Amino acid sequence: MLRRSHPVPAMRAAALLLLALGIACSLLLPAATAATQLPKRSASAAASSTPTKPKRKPASVKTPGKKTAKAKSQKRHTAANATSKPQPYDNSSAAMQAADAIAKAQQLDRQWVRSVMAQAQMLPAVVRAVTPPAQPGSRNWAAYRERVMTPQRIALGAGFLREHAATLARAEAQYGVPPAIVAGILGIETIYGRNMGNFRVLDALATLALDFPDSHPKKTQRQAYFLTELEAYFAFCHSGGYDPLSLRGSYAGAMGMGQFMPSSWLQYAVDFDGSGRIDLFNSPDDAIGSVAHYLSVFQWKRGMATHYPVAPGSLPADLQALLEPDIVPSFSPQQLEAKGLVLDPAARSHPGLLALVALPMGDAAAPHYVLGTDNFFTITRYNWSSQYALAVIELAQAIEAVAQLPAQP
Repeated sequence: MLRRSHPVPAMRAAALLLLALGIACSLLLPAATAATQLPKRSASAAASSTPTKPKRKPASVKTPGKKTAKAKSQKRHTAANATSKPQPYDNSSAAMQAADAIAKAQQLDRQWVRSVMAQAQMLPAVVRAVTPPAQPGSRNWAAYRERVMTPQRIALGAGFLREHAATLARAEAQYGVPPAIVAGILGIETIYGRNMGNFRVLDALATLALDFPDSHPKKTQRQAYFLTELEAYFAFCHSGGYDPLSLRGSYAGAMGMGQFMPSSWLQYAVDFDGSGRIDLFNSPDDAIGSVAHYLSVFQWKRGMATHYPVAPGSLPADLQALLEPDIVPSFSPQQLEAKGLVLDPAARSHPGLLALVALPMGDAAAPHYVLGTDNFFTITRYNWSSQYALAVIELAQAIEAVAQLPAQP
């Protein structure tokens, strides 16, 4: 999924953050008030929210016996089942507050925004998808690679390279991004448009903007981010003539073959087929041009390598100093050698800075290391993951090798 959005001016970001905090506070109102203003929340979100102080029982109420306790248990079970279903936002004051802010910021008709927002639904499946697991597993590059580098994805990628060779060549000439890299991204994101997501985008974004799980360590920042994307979605639908109730995408609200978030569609998507309309759902040309344009905006360097291998026995004793900058290229080849890292001839002659990138291999094995260039870092601007970047690169290499073979009859 494309994790990107255009920069938000400082005052605008602060306002959105305050709105997010206001929404979060409104979700913690006493039950008697919230019941008339907010939809039911998912079981997982409700379980992690701050409980309200219960009212003191009247003196005339007796302590329930076993039969009453059982009935209460059944009632709680029924309520939990109810919150596993989508819940409408039509009676949510927080949703209407967000709608008013969006209408004002984008100069949209207030009643239209409110009407659309009232038809949005809180999706428990979306809340579960972004809720951190109770016991997070360790990252494993080998397992991640195996999931991505499937024979189907490689074969379809090779076919995509052949079928759209002219468009990919035109994108490379204009933006400098190799055809195989573009194909690698489209292959990982949606298998070339075959899996673009089936969540209604309005519901996904509204859920994450209004009911982001309390258990997430970065709830405030992420909720504010999804509020900006919800706002961008309304602007995108209004300017492009799209029905906001019909578009479908990922659980995070990403859309089309390249899984662009609404703000990225507005800022980076291009009409590469010359139709007069940008369509990342149905136009491979637009998807190719938009991915290449996005990477070029984030400083893809024409002709530069993406990474260099690191031999297992070439690591220095003071490894932590080299890993400190993470995936940001920070060392010249000469600096790396001065710190004890053994470079191969190609890396030694690299014209720019490099980053020592560690890809975990689970708890039982040592990490896999590569030297990432500026272009490796650029791919991580599409998805903030070194595993994703290396998977794109290796998938690109695999499909390019297959595409060069004679086509099967």
